[in-house]
Amino acid sequence: MRPDRKGAAFPGSNGQPPAGRAVMPPNNDKPHREKRIMGSLYSAEHLALQDEFGSTKLAGFLDEHHVTDALSDKDAAFVASRDYFFLSTVDPEGMPTVSYKGGPVGVVKVLGPNALAFPGFDGNGMFYSMGNVAGQAKVGLLFIDFETPHRLRVQGTARVEREDPLIGAWPEAKYVVRVDVSKSWVNCPRYIHKHVRVETSKYVPEAGKTTPLAAWKRLDIVQDALPQEERARAEGEGLLDLPSYEAKLVTGDA
Repeated sequence: MRPDRKGAAFPGSNGQPPAGRAVMPPNNDKPHREKRIMGSLYSAEHLALQDEFGSTKLAGFLDEHHVTDALSDKDAAFVASRDYFFLSTVDPEGMPTVSYKGGPVGVVKVLGPNALAFPGFDGNGMFYSMGNVAGQAKVGLLFIDFETPHRLRVQGTARVEREDPLIGAWPEAKYVVRVDVSKSWVNCPRYIHKHVRVETSKYVPEAGKTTPLAAWKRLDIVQDALPQEERARAEGEGLLDLPSYEAKLVTGDA
């Protein structure tokens, strides 16, 4: 059960929970210890900063009434309307990283109030985010609309599925990532700079169409590192030297 914050400060606490307030004990086996208030979004460190900057009541209100443990119907519709999102993962040392993920509209499928799925497309071969998912599982997803400013934050745990029944839902998907949603909330849009949508990336896979090889895979200096099939495609589409590739970057054609 969530703590009964009701927007009230912890009197005389300096941001620390009073006696009787449940706090998860630290896990000494982890470099980043969990000290989260049971049922709350916040840890003791969050509470201390809220107390220092005078936002305890506001933060408590948001924690109690705005942050949820499932997606609402409106949230689900927003997720389903997106053709990109930002994925945050955590490496074995506890260092966070974030990556942009693009695809067709509906690149992330909403399977239920607490269940999402998205595809893994061809990448750079590092499997950095997916290795973090396989090792640590904790993820954050940011869905944002730059045209009509709006953003949704989602937290949860994820897993990589190689033989998922949904894999055929996205052309050229190599695997599916399933996310169990644990927290979700909408952020204020006031600092989102408005952008105008121009076009969908030519690299987004489409049924019945051949997806171009990534321009960087046509670089002459990377050919020895590519699989034979991609080397043949690179030669067929035309190899690039570094200045030619950089020129494509400058014009937005890479």
